Amino acid sequence: YQTLQWIIETKKDVVDISFFPEDALALNELAQAMEVTAIVDCGVAPGMSNLVLGYHNESMQIENFVCLVGGLPKVKKWPFAYKAPFSPIDVIEEYTRPARYVENSHILIKPALSDVAQEEFDGVGTLESFNSDGLRSLLFTMGHIPNMIEKTLRYPGHVEYIQVLKSSGFFNEQPIDVKGTAVSPLDFTCKVLFDEWKLGETEEEITVMRITVSGKNESGDQETIIYHLHDAYDPKTQTSSMARTTGYTATAAVNLILEKRFNNTGVFPPELVSNHAGCFDFILKYLTERGVVYRKETILG
Repeated sequence: YQTLQWIIETKKDVVDISFFPEDALALNELAQAMEVTAIVDCGVAPGMSNLVLGYHNESMQIENFVCLVGGLPKVKKWPFAYKAPFSPIDVIEEYTRPARYVENSHILIKPALSDVAQEEFDGVGTLESFNSDGLRSLLFTMGHIPNMIEKTLRYPGHVEYIQVLKSSGFFNEQPIDVKGTAVSPLDFTCKVLFDEWKLGETEEEITVMRITVSGKNESGDQETIIYHLHDAYDPKTQTSSMARTTGYTATAAVNLILEKRFNNTGVFPPELVSNHAGCFDFILKYLTERGVVYRKETILG
């Protein structure tokens, strides 16, 4: 948050994909005063999921939004069947931060890792989904939508192992005494999991996402629109799927600014970008040209 503020104060346009607990929209007035365009949370989820919702919000009376998303190793290795393309501490944060979602127009809070359900995905098989705190800005910018939720995807069994660690105190930050030395259980856990979860330089992984938007279309008919993503490590460029799906969304937004397709001043989460004419189609085309393909499915009735 502080880094983003400094960038805005230098009067530089910025596209940001980092997570921070503070509200980026609190910097909106500063960005307007500095005549800066700042697009935040512009990765895959949050990011592309927000872009989809913001785009369809212009032409639908949306009643339900569901985003299921996860980055997974192609080869499942016991016990966790998981590898992280970023620091374990950031993954553990997803497992400990309370999950907010919207049900019947009310913001509800549940523990992360709750409401585990089985989901089927082509090319992958059965995955398990669980509550995670991924809606972020959508809780406030899309508050008129009565039902919204994001859930994280993992291979079956992963949640149970994480729950064992969590319930046993391995994610606690308060130091404990170990033979006269103060040790943080969380620091210890991250140290162990860093090697366990670290992706090899050429290790193949995938990104799976299903975004579902449903409600009434402009004709007043019930309509469900689903975006399917199944992206894989690119052996030719040796680029991870998570880097591709996250990074290319961000650089697409950068090009929106560079080409002056979007030059409004202020702080904008992605859903307040894709509601501008041509921006969503530009980003989809940009991603498709780089092999990140979102397959759209429309169901009427």
